[in-house]
Amino acid sequence: MTAMAIPLGANLSFCVKRWVTPDLWAPLVRNELGLDLVQFSFDLIDPTWPDDLLAELAEDLRHIAAAHGITVHSAFIGLAHYTYNQLLHPNPRVRDVAEAWLARAYRFARLAGISRVGGPLGAVASRLDGTEHDAIPDADYRDLVSRMLRLSGVARQHGLTELYIEPTPMRREWPWTIDQARTMLDDVAGAAVPWKLCVDWGHGTFEPLYGSYRGRMETWYRTLGSGIGAIHIQQTDFRYDRHWDFTEPGAVDPAIAASLQRETGLEDRPVFLEVFYPFERDDASVLDAVRRSIRTLKPVFDGAQARRERS
Repeated sequence: MTAMAIPLGANLSFCVKRWVTPDLWAPLVRNELGLDLVQFSFDLIDPTWPDDLLAELAEDLRHIAAAHGITVHSAFIGLAHYTYNQLLHPNPRVRDVAEAWLARAYRFARLAGISRVGGPLGAVASRLDGTEHDAIPDADYRDLVSRMLRLSGVARQHGLTELYIEPTPMRREWPWTIDQARTMLDDVAGAAVPWKLCVDWGHGTFEPLYGSYRGRMETWYRTLGSGIGAIHIQQTDFRYDRHWDFTEPGAVDPAIAASLQRETGLEDRPVFLEVFYPFERDDASVLDAVRRSIRTLKPVFDGAQARRERS
């Protein structure tokens, strides 16, 4: 049997503060990395910028990506917006602003021809004594679900087809366990635009939270299955959410990752390399590391290595 190719792309996180416009990142993605699939990052464009500027930037993105044969599968919120507590901030007015920010993100996605948007949803504030509990307050969770349902209506107005929740390995964010993720998907099952999960190899394997040898992607894949819409891959050590590239030694074996995706029936879900670099690192070494990482991932995700091993 021929191993089915798994769609492989790159989150444009590595382009932040470097290759910041589509006339820079599109030829790099196509010619240097040999990819035709990307996940856009809102670290490159802030959806609260003026409407006329956003319209111009969206048109550039749509046309230049198409000219290079690149599909922009989805757009994720990026690190800048993630640093705020977003939809779980203790001040409800800040939550309102975060909800409006996402509505603007959906609007930009429509203008740019991107049909999916996602990312982590928010974080409750820390307690004065530093203790962390197994659940966020119920009122906060109910408010979050209400906002998700409202946002799905906005997404439908903008013609989006899917919204993504990215589980993170922190007790202050939601969801961070498989059961929480499953409950949340059930609670938003009637949304105008479906909510799916984007699971991350550095999140679901975080041993300080889940325990040694208990935090494994196989459990996420097999339990949540149809609720998973996309996957982030990174090199990590299961001790922190590293977001290393695959030139670094770590605990993630790309061949095992690809095999697991096929074994659990998720081979049609796109997987995106998501890596981050210090801003002061030189551009040439960043490009080289990303290029080498894609060269490591491509043979196992496109099925070539699996076919060679069977022949």
